Amino acid sequence: MGKEFRGTIADQPDFDAGSDAEALYNAMKGFGSDREAILDLITSRSNAQRQKIRAAYKSQYGKDLIDDLKYELTGKFERLIVGLMRTPAYHDAKEIKDGAGTDEKCLIEILASRTNEQIHNLVAAYKDAYGRDLEEDVIGDTSGHFRKMLIVLLQGTREEDDVVSEDLVEQDAQDLYDAGEAQWGTDEAKFIMLLGNRSVTHLQLVFDEYEKIAEKSIEDSIKSELSGDFERLMLAVVQCIRSKPMFFAKCLYKSMKGLGTADNTLIRIMVSRSETDMLDIRECFRLRYEKSLYNMIQDDTSGEYKRTLLKLCGGDDDDAKALRKAMKGFGTDEDTIIDIVTQRSNAQRQEIRRIFKSLLGRDLMADLKSELSKNLERLILGLMMSPAEFDAKMMKKAMEGAGTDEHSLIEILVTRSNQEIQEMCAAYKNAYKKSLEDAIASETSGKFKRILISLAQVHLHSSCIQTLAHNACNSESDDMEDKFMSILCTRSFPHLRRVFQEFVRCSNKDIEQIIKKEMSGDFKNAMFAIVRSVKNQPSYFADRLYKAMKGLGTDDRALIRIMVSRSEIDLFNIRKEFKETHEASLHEFIQVEMLVVSCVFLLIHTACICACVTLVRSDEKRVV
Repeated sequence: MGKEFRGTIADQPDFDAGSDAEALYNAMKGFGSDREAILDLITSRSNAQRQKIRAAYKSQYGKDLIDDLKYELTGKFERLIVGLMRTPAYHDAKEIKDGAGTDEKCLIEILASRTNEQIHNLVAAYKDAYGRDLEEDVIGDTSGHFRKMLIVLLQGTREEDDVVSEDLVEQDAQDLYDAGEAQWGTDEAKFIMLLGNRSVTHLQLVFDEYEKIAEKSIEDSIKSELSGDFERLMLAVVQCIRSKPMFFAKCLYKSMKGLGTADNTLIRIMVSRSETDMLDIRECFRLRYEKSLYNMIQDDTSGEYKRTLLKLCGGDDDDAKALRKAMKGFGTDEDTIIDIVTQRSNAQRQEIRRIFKSLLGRDLMADLKSELSKNLERLILGLMMSPAEFDAKMMKKAMEGAGTDEHSLIEILVTRSNQEIQEMCAAYKNAYKKSLEDAIASETSGKFKRILISLAQVHLHSSCIQTLAHNACNSESDDMEDKFMSILCTRSFPHLRRVFQEFVRCSNKDIEQIIKKEMSGDFKNAMFAIVRSVKNQPSYFADRLYKAMKGLGTDDRALIRIMVSRSEIDLFNIRKEFKETHEASLHEFIQVEMLVVSCVFLLIHTACICACVTLVRSDEKRVV
């Protein structure tokens, strides 16, 4: 089993390096630059994906992306964005090169905290970037025991973490004691040899044994026996061995406390740990300083620089405390709950759930359910679920009780991508101990059942467009439905758009005319939904929202389902289609129907409008 991911920046699903390169080029061309678009895109891609974007940019425009970013951006924001665009090894190499001879803290932080592999990559990147040997430069810029320990760390030969010499634990602890506390003067070579080469797990046991022998911590002994940069380096090594997240939490706090900000340190750590252990750093920060890293960054920085750092931070640990406070005592502070939940991304809301549990020992979902009621409860709980959990819940609701909500089943299955379908099926199985396919089979029947089961599969088929269109045009009525189902339920959306065009060419009719004339009931509704979604998915959802609110009463389930599921995908485009089609804004319609949901919608729109612009994936559904 791989180690649990503890970073805040991960691979972006449905990643397209060419499209991202084009988006960045457009953000920088002409007078001025769209800094918001640049930071939103770069902070939502992993480092590996950024390298692919950089290569695509060079291939498409014949220019280096980093050079263009340097030209368009300025100050701390430029340094942060450019740092994110470099590979980790080259970023470390640049930091060390820029701080050579002047910033020992940078050298200490990097060499004390990197793994063997990271050290080897750093040395190679330094040689490639500057044509110089890092070890030789360190020798030239440092001296004494400080230099010796740096050279040991530069070898990247620390024993791996699973290496624990149990028979040497007590001996190493005794050797450290004899090298310092037990004699006049200090045998620095012994400290260097042991702390620079033994595995992390082994040294953690040695430190515990040392404390029994010396009756003081290894840190206290280092402080009394060593001095200067050598002391600071050895303390950093010990702190990283005990807990790298706590080491970085302390470094971040020191970079922002008091007057001024050590921006180089702040940038370096936020960039280097965003895909490694930022969640653990945040937790350590909160435990040690009783405030969130998010809030400290927010108070200490400004502008796009602040926004980028907060994106890398990933969320505010104080949200959990604020939500608990809003639900304690007599009454519930619904405004605070709405403000927090609707102004965070879904990924941030999942982190709030985890922190709420670890910090307070309570289930946030259960607390919200007991404090809220009716539609507000359903809306807030829906937002707090992961997309897969929410879709699974909506599928369950559509099939339970008397009757089946066929429109809901169609809407969900027609509009989700292969990956979303897979995740929903897994979530359904986990929550209800039954496969989604079995549930559909037991609650529906006939060809409608076959359509839903087909849609619930992951399809990777592709065929000749002319053949598909010809088959659809010329099928006899008795097998037309089978032909339509086999094509519309399995082909990618871009593929089907071309099929529809070919269909018009060979039949002189739009495919919707054929469906309306030849089909009926739930089967016809499912076919219509697929075609509408293929042609223009935001328009399809705009129409679903309109139907949910027109006439007497409101279909609250449909309204909540669509608002929750599309808030971080294409709600901006749905709004636009709604206004063009119905000559009234979606906001106005919701405001007429119910004030509470109107407020929530406005907050969702405010929180997610950037995501709506950058995350529209109109062609992703079931794309091969």
